[in-house]
Amino acid sequence: MHVVVAGQIGGAERLLADLAHHTPAGRHTLAVMTPNRALTGFFANQGIRLYDRGVVRENPLAYLWRSYGPADLAWLSEIIATEHPDILHCHTYGSHVLAARAARAHRLPLVRTEHGVRHYRDPTCALNRHWALQNTSKIVAVSDFVGRTVAAIDPAVAGRIVVVRNGIALERFAPVPAPSNGPFTVAAIARLEPVKRLEIAIAAIAETPGVALSIAGDGAERAALQALADRLGIAARVHFHGHLADPRPVIAAADAVLNCSREEALSLALIEAAAMGRPAIAFAQGGIPEVVVDGRTGWLAPDRGVAALAALLQQAAADRAEAARRGTEARAWVTARFGLEAMCEAYDAVYRSLL
Repeated sequence: MHVVVAGQIGGAERLLADLAHHTPAGRHTLAVMTPNRALTGFFANQGIRLYDRGVVRENPLAYLWRSYGPADLAWLSEIIATEHPDILHCHTYGSHVLAARAARAHRLPLVRTEHGVRHYRDPTCALNRHWALQNTSKIVAVSDFVGRTVAAIDPAVAGRIVVVRNGIALERFAPVPAPSNGPFTVAAIARLEPVKRLEIAIAAIAETPGVALSIAGDGAERAALQALADRLGIAARVHFHGHLADPRPVIAAADAVLNCSREEALSLALIEAAAMGRPAIAFAQGGIPEVVVDGRTGWLAPDRGVAALAALLQQAAADRAEAARRGTEARAWVTARFGLEAMCEAYDAVYRSLL
């Protein structure tokens, strides 16, 4: 049984849906707490057996009440008594303490997937961090980078960490030829939130004449990013598509994909774009070097600033044939390492090891 406390439809939620449909054995149910009805609808449309807490608040006080109060634990315990799961599996920071309490109360093994490391960098998220980790049976890290981060935070749980990289349905993200004319276009597939640092991308586009930026995603930063593009005089070269249930048309219309995050755990968007034959332009940080091979499947900059990104954009745009060649190699790279079947089999092995 999966436990999710979240407000957005992101990589963690999509991974859960893939597990429910493709894990070799087992039946999956989901207990979800979210203020976002679209997220509930997403899971419902996946055909997953769903328990919905209703519209909940997502703020520090709500987190404290949910994690340490009696109400949500009682709700989760009632579901456990109904479903009789063999394993609990939590996916988001907001679910860590609550799921650990429920697992202890019902003597169930607990799996926790670490999709990122932001909560480890935030001192306000440290309350009972070690207790929750030490009351988790297996910690699945989506990259070596995430695994190293968790082990450094709490060396006592290092032996419980297993790295299982996110996988995708390779046949869904089939390769398509890159555009042969028009401006050299880079695509960014991301939530428009501060952590994605898309203002860096827009500033770099302003320094690379003739290059266009295509953004698929929505969020709190959209108005500010549009205003920045207007202020820099490049609004005609920066296209905002909003949230897209299917980002493939935006990827297909681009020559390369872009990631500006400061500390990305892995980047599902770069993996999907690579499967479609698109090289990446990004910073060599976090788990990105586990997805992108500099000089072979994309371009990586050690510096995280605008000038470094603009230099990479200029290099990529100067040789469209080289970009296409790196895109072809990117498809081969992810095919060998990021298939959905391999990911689901690895999770299945984690589950079986706990039974």
